Amino acid sequence: MAENEQKNVISKVYEKSKAQKLGIEKGDKLLKINGCYIEDIIEYMFLLSDEYIELEVKKKDGSIKRYSVYKEFDEDLGIEFVNPIIDKAKSCRNKCVFCFIDQLPPNMRKTLYFKDDDSRLSFLQGNFITLTNMSEQDIEKIIRYRISPINISVHTTDPELRVKMLHNKKAGRIYDILKRFSDAYIRMTGQIVLCPGINDKENLDKTIKDLSKLYPNMESVAIVPVGITKFREGLFPLTIYNKQSALEVIKQVENLQKIFLRELGTHFVYLSDEFYVLADKKLPDYDDYEGFPQIENGVGLMVRFEHEVITALQELNITISEPKKISIATGKSAKAFMTNLCKKIEKKFYNIKINVFEIKNNFFGDTITVTGLITGTDLIEQLREKALGDKLIIPACMLKAEEPVFLDDVTVKDLEKILNIKVVVSKVDGKDFVNKILK
Repeated sequence: MAENEQKNVISKVYEKSKAQKLGIEKGDKLLKINGCYIEDIIEYMFLLSDEYIELEVKKKDGSIKRYSVYKEFDEDLGIEFVNPIIDKAKSCRNKCVFCFIDQLPPNMRKTLYFKDDDSRLSFLQGNFITLTNMSEQDIEKIIRYRISPINISVHTTDPELRVKMLHNKKAGRIYDILKRFSDAYIRMTGQIVLCPGINDKENLDKTIKDLSKLYPNMESVAIVPVGITKFREGLFPLTIYNKQSALEVIKQVENLQKIFLRELGTHFVYLSDEFYVLADKKLPDYDDYEGFPQIENGVGLMVRFEHEVITALQELNITISEPKKISIATGKSAKAFMTNLCKKIEKKFYNIKINVFEIKNNFFGDTITVTGLITGTDLIEQLREKALGDKLIIPACMLKAEEPVFLDDVTVKDLEKILNIKVVVSKVDGKDFVNKILK
């Protein structure tokens, strides 16, 4: 089916939903709500919010049917579409100096090379967007429909620098758009990819302070270090953070946090765990993350995971009678952290022995140390000759969302077959991790 023919086509009707009771079926096409054509998922959700709506549906046999629907305010019809956002996703028009997709090796699956920059995906799936491909109509639609929250890749509020970093002449108007959103009470979350010698130091101070003026509508800002793979030939020259430079960033941000805590009642800006690992510095306390608003950026992930593990161990009152030997695979940046946690589990259950294996990232290069970018190929090459015990536990962040496939298209079944061991996938959740060890 051609892409334009898929638009508004219903892929699923939920049991006992309004749609099912009306007789709407999979394969039907939603044409209008209250006489308005449905251009994208945002308009669909906005028009759906009324207590009385009129639907126009094209049935699979080509006939047109009209339905009157009485429902609760914001009650859903109970349908899904072939294309979740209904419209075609907007691709990124930037050429960011730090873009990770530009650093991918060739011959990976096609979907990995698609760069989205779509406000609808930000609203629906939490994706971060740059706002550079937004027309005036798009901006007005967000304000009119009160699309919120939106996750925004800011990087810098300096117009000239942002144009250079994103290689997009429209990138410099970022703060004007953010100010308009804030004035319309649109909730936002900010992200800064920090590049040494480019948008750090004084520029970082200015960016964070500018964004803090939009609080509370700009709810929080995360800072993550730039990631560099070995596939950067011909790209903008970048350096990565080391222990000393990471310590300097931590000191700078912690000073700002003290000011914001005093003036705004919140830390507002947060550093990803990678900075603390690089600096070999203790992570902030659990309560300092204020509910972990930036967990998807790796901000406080270790602290929350440790808290979940310790809580799970305190709640368990069982005995493990049979000895267990278990292996854990993790990246370089989490090796010491995971080893320490596993010692706590071993102390609670003396019959359990856990080996934590640090996997070097040969696929992307040894400058990539996070666990989520470990591939099946590296797991196989580095664990093939190891005594792995009863099972190997890997985190779900290594895999494609909701599919047991690594970034290099090796599957979990491939891994099990080659290593000749049961591979167990754990959620990035301390309680689930403990349960997967004990199960």
